[in-house]
Amino acid sequence: MERIAVCPGSFDPVTLGHLDIFSRASNLFDRVIVLVSKNMMKSHESFTPQERKNMILRVTKNLPNLEVDIFGGLLADYVKDAGAIAIVKGLRAVSDFEYEFQMALANRKLYAGAETVFLTTTTENMYLSSSVVKQIAAFGGDISHFVPPEILDFIEKRLVKERQS
Repeated sequence: MERIAVCPGSFDPVTLGHLDIFSRASNLFDRVIVLVSKNMMKSHESFTPQERKNMILRVTKNLPNLEVDIFGGLLADYVKDAGAIAIVKGLRAVSDFEYEFQMALANRKLYAGAETVFLTTTTENMYLSSSVVKQIAAFGGDISHFVPPEILDFIEKRLVKERQS
């Protein structure tokens, strides 16, 4: 039986921290689906879901067992329909854990067929998030240490354009 994991998130934009989690998950599971989804807690998105999917595909070409999809509904429904056995979430700090723990319990109640697996971030990515990338870019800072080089120009152009609006 193929062991499928779903790695959900908004990835707005994808960072080196996300890429690390994708890579590590791809070593643990037969197939990993990175699921671009809407975060209801975030009111503004810098990139469309299709743009985020395209960026992730571009930076994960070296991970043959990874695919990317877009979904706007309940994560538990997607996981069940995909036949996944796990939901993979990256944790940076204790503050992430509280929220992710609540979500894991809710997802378990909605669909008991998948476990939530938490992967802790590497120390160099503990502070890194899409929000941090957007803040640094908004003030004209160098984000090259935070995002994959293949998509750096695309991200910078979009975030600079947003800043000027």
